[in-house]
Order: sequence, then structure tokens, then C-alpha cells
Amino acid sequence: MNRLRNLDAYPKINEDFYKRTLSGGVITLFSSVVMLILFFSELRLYMHPVTETQLRVDTSRGEKLRINFDVTFPALQCSIISIDTMDVSGERHLDVRHDIIKRRLDSHGNVIESKQDGIGHTKIEKPLQKHGGRLEHNETYCGSCFGAEATDDTCCNSCEEVREAYRKKGWALSDPESIDQCKREGYVQKVKDEEGEGCNVHGFLEVNKVAWNFHFVPGQSFHQSGFQFGDLIFFQQGNYNISHKVNRLAFGDFFPGVVNPLDGVQWNQEKQNGVYQYFVKVVPSIYTDVHGHTIQSNQFSVTEHFQKMEAGRMQSPPGVFFYYDLSPIKVIFEEQHVEFLHFLTNVCAIVGGIFTVSGIVDSFIYHGQRAIKKKMEIGKFN
Repeated sequence: MNRLRNLDAYPKINEDFYKRTLSGGVITLFSSVVMLILFFSELRLYMHPVTETQLRVDTSRGEKLRINFDVTFPALQCSIISIDTMDVSGERHLDVRHDIIKRRLDSHGNVIESKQDGIGHTKIEKPLQKHGGRLEHNETYCGSCFGAEATDDTCCNSCEEVREAYRKKGWALSDPESIDQCKREGYVQKVKDEEGEGCNVHGFLEVNKVAWNFHFVPGQSFHQSGFQFGDLIFFQQGNYNISHKVNRLAFGDFFPGVVNPLDGVQWNQEKQNGVYQYFVKVVPSIYTDVHGHTIQSNQFSVTEHFQKMEAGRMQSPPGVFFYYDLSPIKVIFEEQHVEFLHFLTNVCAIVGGIFTVSGIVDSFIYHGQRAIKKKMEIGKFN
């Protein structure tokens, strides 16, 4: 027992030898407050998960990229806005309508009408048959595609189907009033009736996870000789006002901490026709919460540029273009709880560190006061 007693690193001092000072009391109170603040700060970190970040090479292949968007055009009517996608693999989708909703807006931004794009078309009495006569009671309707038929059996029963047939041929539909289906459906009049209105377009696109672009352009697009054109130049001459507000743009699902830099961004066109371009760098991201639930999503950064239209130069139609490219680096976010032993170690470091530092400060002040007091007493005797 005597040998064990000799190992005591904390020898006790008789209370008769203790001397308490005012400076020591102030330092003790201050260090206790600091100790409590740091303890509760460490406790808060222990109770709440922390997010660890890792960077890895993205080795995924053959995946799809979901693009969620909500864009408002205050000066373009819904009937002329077309949404197209294309990628570097050569896949191209023009005038996309699936999973997209357009809402007509008045001049004050109030919703006039909301409908899913591309659903149904006007029913027409006695339309013109492909062979030239009018539809009779006992006949099945098969409208002409006006030279754009893919096969002899192809029928175009609505103005939209005629436009689609022309687009596939790479032709512009320059005079819809000469097309029986468009004339009877009042297609041109419908576009003219919507002049002065705006449009809100929202929905999502599922595209290949490769680089290129999607865009909003006035008119239905078609390609010819490697160039992109629009077929609505006959509706209005002069400028198309492509002023717009990006209410929301996200490449994937939401996860905690994600920031979409284009949300709420607005641009107003002041001068001539042109193409407004966003250049987006998409960074694949994986978020895993403390319960092990994983969200596969993306973050992005963006720059923007306005390109003026130059007369006589072959280029893209006026519109809003989003060019995106994919980063080869994947960011992995993982929520983790601080381990209890780590928490205990930090608490011990806080208590021991503050106790030691406050003891050093107290000793410095105490011995400094004694030295000053002794010099003052020596000065008096001299």
C-alpha cells in the first residue's frame, strides 16, 4: 500500500496552507463560464450529425439525367414556345411535350389557363380527306400530309400532325392557312389571339447523361443540312422578346444543403433579337443521411451570355439555351454522428485545458503581485 501511495501524482495539501485571492476568484469564475460554453458547444455537435465530404471519379454509365425546370416568359405566348433537347450522342427530341405543363399568363402575370401540353386536338366536322373529298358518314378520316407523308398509308388528321410531318422532312410550314387541318382548327387565329400574353412552362425532361443542351425557342424547330430553324416566322415579323425568369432549375432531386444558382434569376431583353445562353457545369452528387437513405442528384455552376442575331448569318433561332456539361468528379456527402469516445475526449480536453491555462494565469498574477509588493516594501525601508 505504501508503494501504491508513492505513485500518487496528486499530493494533497493541508487546507491550512491554502491562500485564496480575489484575482483567483475572478479567474475561476471566468474559466468556469468559458468551460460551460465550450462544453455545450461540443454537446450540440455531438447531438447533431455532421456532413463529411468526399471526391471520387464518377464511373457511372448509361444513366439518365432528370432536369426539373420552371421558367416564365412574360412576352411569349404558350402556343409558339417549343422545347427541344439534343446531346452529343446524336439523340435529338424536338418540340418535347411529355411531362410538360404550360400556363397562359396575362400582362400582370396572372394565370389564364393551365393545361398539359400536347393532349388532344380540336374535333372538326367534315374535314378534307386525303383523296380530296370531304369526310362522309361511312368513311374513316385520313387527312393529307400535303407531300410530307412518310408512307402511302400515312394520315395527318390534325394541324399538329401536319407540322410534325413537315418537321420530320426538314420543311418549314410557311403558310398554315393553306393547310386544311390548320385552317379549320383556327391555328393561326389562336396564335394571334394569344399575342400580348406570357407563358409559364414547368415540368421535367429525362435525357441521356451526356453533354449538350436543351432550349426554349419560339416556333417548332426542324433541322436541315445540319442547321436548326423555326417555322413561325410568318406569325410575327421583327423581334421575339425572350425576356424570362428562371423560377427553378435543378438537375435531379433536392437534398439538404444543395444550392441551385439559377433559382429566381431574371433577364429582360432590351435590344434586338438574340440567343440567351446559360453554360452549366453539372457535378454528380450523392447524399446519404444518418439513417442510410441515399439520394442520387446533381449540383451545378453556371455562366451566362447573350448572343445578338446578325443579319445574313446562319445560326440558331432566337431563344433561351441551356448548354450543360458533366464533371468527371462525383461529390459524396455523408451524414455521420460524432462517436461518444470522441465527444468524451473533447470534453476532457476542454476541462483539462481551461483548468491548466487558468492555473498558469492565476500563478502569474499571484507571483507578479507578490514581487511588486516586495519591491515596494524594500523601497520603503530604503
